[in-house]
Amino acid sequence: MRQKRDFTEGSILKALLSLSIPIIFANFLQTAYNLTDTFWVGRLGTSAVAAVSVSFPIIFLVISLGAGMAMAGAILVAQYKGRKSQEAIDHIAAQTLLVTGGMALVLSALGYFIAPSLLRLMKVAPAVFSQAVSYMRISFLGVVFMFLYAAFQSLMRGVSNVKIPVFIILGTVLLNLVLDPFFVFGFGFLPAMGVGGAALASLVTEFLSALIAIIILFRGKEGIQINLTQFKPDFPLIKKMFLLGWPSSLEQSTRSLGLTVVTFLVTGFGTLALASYGIGVRILSFILIPAMGLSMATSTLVGQNIGAGKIKRAERTIRLSLLIGFWGLTAAGILLFVFAQPVVSLFIPGEKATIQVASNFLRIMALSFGFLGVQQIIKGVFRGAGDTLTAMGLSLLFLWGLRLPLVYCLSRCTSLGLTGIWWAFPLSNILAAMVAMFSFSLGRWKKKRLTEEVQLEDALAEEAEVIGKIND
Repeated sequence: MRQKRDFTEGSILKALLSLSIPIIFANFLQTAYNLTDTFWVGRLGTSAVAAVSVSFPIIFLVISLGAGMAMAGAILVAQYKGRKSQEAIDHIAAQTLLVTGGMALVLSALGYFIAPSLLRLMKVAPAVFSQAVSYMRISFLGVVFMFLYAAFQSLMRGVSNVKIPVFIILGTVLLNLVLDPFFVFGFGFLPAMGVGGAALASLVTEFLSALIAIIILFRGKEGIQINLTQFKPDFPLIKKMFLLGWPSSLEQSTRSLGLTVVTFLVTGFGTLALASYGIGVRILSFILIPAMGLSMATSTLVGQNIGAGKIKRAERTIRLSLLIGFWGLTAAGILLFVFAQPVVSLFIPGEKATIQVASNFLRIMALSFGFLGVQQIIKGVFRGAGDTLTAMGLSLLFLWGLRLPLVYCLSRCTSLGLTGIWWAFPLSNILAAMVAMFSFSLGRWKKKRLTEEVQLEDALAEEAEVIGKIND
């Protein structure tokens, strides 16, 4: 097995950049799935864009219900990486795949069947409804592949191997870029499938990425090696993973539910507003990827250093990450403020009214990006330490205690209307960053060490015995 670099020693800046840059690039490529869909679907008109826009938060909601298990696996792997326990890392990886795969099968079936009911509940316009159902149902068929690849990516991050996922995503995104126009508009024997074709193109590439990920883990040349004997359920570990993972799942699912609520409020302002919001949110997600990358890298480094007992090094890593995140995203926000209209025009050319509304949304949000970066990084600190409850609490406060009340009050209780929804974003970003910094300053994250809480000796001994018998 190829040994990976130990990031508990050496230059902190080099360690942070070595992890965060590939993660950021991989996340840019991952987001390109949705941006590619929006780009080609935008050629079908505002109703088609609205169908994808209204589907996205619902799909994300169902996916998020199981995302915590991948997060739990990454946290445990990072801390055992710091402790230099390879057997524990491999065992945790197999159990992570077992749990995430099982949950994905259930959620995939659930999402497929409830899609029309959810869209009716949101009172989606008839012109949008059938396209949204098609897009959602095909997307839900790929949930299993998305889950397995997400688990692989998280586990690789836990052992500091962040380059392999980049190569996989790069290949599948390029393939998706090629397949999208053929499936959307038709070519030769392929019929034009419209919005559903964009979802089908993503399904094909998601399957390929999951297949490659599983092959890599079984080959064992990239820091983790799994085998079939490790897939026997380890219920004490699975219980610990659920305890670690459910706050992250709840955090992600309530976040997506919050996005759904905001989408519901935007829908009340008409198809133009919905299309503008959908484009704005997708561009926003693309711009904020550096914050997510820094958060994930910080989480990994904090976890590894806590596992190695190096708290002071973890503190220095956090301070440096906060400086890079705040000023880097502030600079990105300034650029987006200046070039908002040309950027929006790339996704829905010729729709002047939609371009104007979406550009206004982006300009209002842009200058608060640095504060959003701060709160993302602080949540990464708590996750890396294994304090997923605090990370969840910050997310719930941010969305449900700050953003949603502001969205409702500014849009319904003032004369701002739709613009009030736009202004709720920067105001909640600033307030959330202040709360996150206060919580971090209390220092409770320093006292968590999962390698002392999770006992794997019995499971590892049993696996070694089984492998020994097979070899005999």
